[in-house]
Amino acid sequence: MPVPASTVLRIVLERGKIPSQDILSALFLHLVKTRIGSCLASDILTEICEYYLNHFCSSGTRKAKKINLMKPNTTIFNLVLDSCIRFGSLIKARQIIELMPQVGVIADANSIVIIAKIYKMMGERGDLNNLREHIDSISSPALSRQYWQFYDSLLSLHFKYNDVDAAAELMLDLYRRTRSLHSSSVLPHVKSYGSQTQCFLQVGSSNLRTGSRIIIDSLNSKNDFLVAAKSQSGLILFVDGKLLPSSKAIAKLINGYVKERNIDKLSNFLINVQKEAGIVEVDLCSDVLHACIMLGWLDTAHDILDDLELAKIPVGANPYASLLNAYLKENMWEESKVLVNQMKKVGFIVSVCDEHGESTCVVENTGANHLDKRTSNLVKKSDLLQFLELEDREYNFGNQLVYEFNSSILFFCKAKMIEDALKTLKQMRQRNVQPMVLTFSYLVDGYSSLGMFRDITILWGEMRRQMEYGMLAADRDLFDCLLWNFLRGGYFERAIEIINYMLKHNMYVDKWKYRREFLKYHKNLYRSLKASDCRTDAQNRRLEYVRAFRKWSGIDR
Repeated sequence: MPVPASTVLRIVLERGKIPSQDILSALFLHLVKTRIGSCLASDILTEICEYYLNHFCSSGTRKAKKINLMKPNTTIFNLVLDSCIRFGSLIKARQIIELMPQVGVIADANSIVIIAKIYKMMGERGDLNNLREHIDSISSPALSRQYWQFYDSLLSLHFKYNDVDAAAELMLDLYRRTRSLHSSSVLPHVKSYGSQTQCFLQVGSSNLRTGSRIIIDSLNSKNDFLVAAKSQSGLILFVDGKLLPSSKAIAKLINGYVKERNIDKLSNFLINVQKEAGIVEVDLCSDVLHACIMLGWLDTAHDILDDLELAKIPVGANPYASLLNAYLKENMWEESKVLVNQMKKVGFIVSVCDEHGESTCVVENTGANHLDKRTSNLVKKSDLLQFLELEDREYNFGNQLVYEFNSSILFFCKAKMIEDALKTLKQMRQRNVQPMVLTFSYLVDGYSSLGMFRDITILWGEMRRQMEYGMLAADRDLFDCLLWNFLRGGYFERAIEIINYMLKHNMYVDKWKYRREFLKYHKNLYRSLKASDCRTDAQNRRLEYVRAFRKWSGIDR
């Protein structure tokens, strides 16, 4: 029963009563279980923060102490943000994140994980890249379980931006860290408190004079609240206290380099994993070679083999034999001869036989390479091939453009450079990149920050057309943002239009919130004006829409 519960809390707050943090936390824990409750929790948290900010600074010392008890704690913010993830309310989540520094809430380890997940869904990786340096500096085996989802989100963003080099660097760093844990019996020491455990995350405008910074205590993890692992991308695995890239991540890396024709970079990654990371329990090179051969990427597999030989990385007989058999099957005789000569130089004895008109090869390893047996077992067990087949089918090089354009538009809107944001939107259309819900939400916020409410009505016309053509999804958070701005700007016809759209799509509309906003900005608007007193048709229509809103919201009975 989220609506009655929220109504009771709002009545209590309107009367100036301050519930304890335990009661607030329990209520928010109840609200965030459902979609409607999550919407209400976001709105109520915003109202509490506004009340706190409006009264704390203007109150005396004694009253300020009382009001400070009403300040939402980190757990409440984490609960609401986590519910935004579960129900896909990214616009709400961004608004809540921007409230955290305003009320002075110190984010904890859980906040970092949740914010990273939100930024991943939004396609914003700049802040996470900056935050990674700090997370790396305080990471230890004890903290790996808390932060593995942070690295999962960051790696996912690298792939979204098609930045394969950045993804490879992050994955290699995780392998190196695994080796350092193996080579030391003493766990890294991390100070319990101090400047090394705290950092800042810039939110709002990137201009330090107008933006805000969230204070993050990266060692603090209250109540052991953690984001559900099932919500992650599955790119990073937490195994025996270690963080390792999954087969899915390796497949994305291979596919990215192959599509870009950067096989040398793929080889360098494998060589670095084998040499610098010192991985003995997993023969990644053989697994990658097998997957490439099975997909028919024979030239790629041969190029990798050449690079591994030059780096003096032992591979074993099975990859050579698999590649040679694939060459023979495709009647690629010249390539077969080159490979046979290579195999003989390495120390393999090769014999080619013809059975039923098909040529096959038998390889004997004179060097008794210890990798052979393990490689054979890994080939059977590995799911790398399945992920690589999936990535090959779903790969789309242009997908990263929408995230790059969105990131630029968000930057300009936060900096109140709306003309530059519109130029970027124009470039987006010229490149045939379809604007997303987030794209329009950034523009609405940009106009709103400048008080350009009329321009929002024009933008709404474009959104409406795109929704009618099925090019833009109907999003509750976007409607909510539009309705709030139309009310604030006094565009009641558009406000009623948005309400009808929300009701048409069975979306919950928070009447309490909008009634409060109307009374805040337009309490006495047309209160004594009659229809007969209207001088123009436009004024008469506006009066009708104002009355319709007052009746819908419950102001007029």
